Amino acid sequence: MILTFGNVCTYVNYIWQFTQMSYISDEWQVARRRKGVSSLKPPGDSDTENQLEKAPEETLMCVCYGLGSFSSCVAARYQLAMLLLLLDARQILLRDCYVYDPAFSFAEKNVLRELGLTVLTENEEGKRLATKPTLFYLMHCGKALYNNLLWKNWSIQGLSQVLIIGNSFNGIKERTIERELKRDYSYISKAVDLCEERLLPCPSHQIDVFGDTAVITFPSESLNRLTQSFWTEPPEPQYLDCSDLEITLRESSPSETLLTGDS
Repeated sequence: MILTFGNVCTYVNYIWQFTQMSYISDEWQVARRRKGVSSLKPPGDSDTENQLEKAPEETLMCVCYGLGSFSSCVAARYQLAMLLLLLDARQILLRDCYVYDPAFSFAEKNVLRELGLTVLTENEEGKRLATKPTLFYLMHCGKALYNNLLWKNWSIQGLSQVLIIGNSFNGIKERTIERELKRDYSYISKAVDLCEERLLPCPSHQIDVFGDTAVITFPSESLNRLTQSFWTEPPEPQYLDCSDLEITLRESSPSETLLTGDS
């Protein structure tokens, strides 16, 4: 997949204007009614399809974690704009794009719903099983979120359904002490040798927004060459010794607290 960011700025302006609106204009209402397909294409953006890879035969679904507060953060608006471009280029139904971030305000959740996206109400901590081909859009998320996602899909069948646009695993490996990576983020450590990464080109002035971003896939030939024992009963990550955990954990219910003995 080859992506460029030439049209992102236009989308950013649209998102910002839309976020500030107290009502939804006819243009946005029409976009939402078009069978849930992203059609939020600003004027002069007719070449977007030529810049992004065409949609595959089987429609993808999309999950976006960790987008951030786009009403107050410029980088988050750029990343949301890129997400809308991807949905448009891949012809992913808007309602089939699931978004979650504990940082979302009530107003931001409403904006995302008005755009046609599905806002998740539960903190999944990245532990979502891909039951069909799924694009996970995880821009500059913490290592634990990637690690949890890999754990939940740790099988030949599971990883073959996963496509990630997010931080380069090789980049994570280079920036993390080896013993800590293997101890705290063992699934990322193992995935480095299983995945195929294609770094996305990024203009120098957008390094803080899109730097170190890669398209990550798991080729079947890499997965199938491993023995069955490699995949057997993968333990759920615990992060007991992790001092810099970059994830918001979901709150335990009273019944869960009693079962685990936590106080």
